Amino acid sequence: MPKPNPKPSFKKAKKKNIPIIKALFLEHYKNAKTELVYHNLYELLVCVMLSAQCTDKRVNLVTPALFRAYPNVKALSQASLADVKEFIQSVSFFNNKAKHLVSMANQVMSEFNGEIPTTQEELKTLTGVGQKTANVVLIEFFEQNYMAVDTHVFRVSHRLGLSGARSAIETEKELTALLKTDLSVLHQAFVLFGRYTCKALKPLCEECFVNAYCQNKSNFKPS
Repeated sequence: MPKPNPKPSFKKAKKKNIPIIKALFLEHYKNAKTELVYHNLYELLVCVMLSAQCTDKRVNLVTPALFRAYPNVKALSQASLADVKEFIQSVSFFNNKAKHLVSMANQVMSEFNGEIPTTQEELKTLTGVGQKTANVVLIEFFEQNYMAVDTHVFRVSHRLGLSGARSAIETEKELTALLKTDLSVLHQAFVLFGRYTCKALKPLCEECFVNAYCQNKSNFKPS
């Protein structure tokens, strides 16, 4: 019986290299933005909720029809759950996401006078909105100084030795304390870098601008 693959060992980045790594990311991704297509805060929140464990490309395929049917939070709050499921059925976990979307819209209408809340704590009170989703919304729409950790950010930060935390939330805390400023840009930069260069499998190391600072090419995943 084959032995399970051992967990990748973490090697911490040298302190003197951290500002260099940060500067390189800010240089290469000056105007980094999400690849989700949206036109307002309502649409962004829905897109981010749909994107959990799903690709942005897939989300962008289903949202045009969804937003034509439900152009605002009031319309979504009045939607039939079955109809919402029909619109998003090609998205991962569409049953739960449909329930969360309708519930979220009803909460916004009843608890926030129909206005999407704009603070982390208030966003987190909405059904289906955790800290990562809240942070991504605040990062993208308001360019607030938050870090959000998805699989790409987790992998990149661990390969570069910027965090050794096992969970996404603890990784967020470590990156926030370590990098301090420009977090909104760095979050988007790490996402794009992880998606297209520092891939989980077959990373493009020959094209990597921080290859000299890479500590481990293992595929780190949050526990």
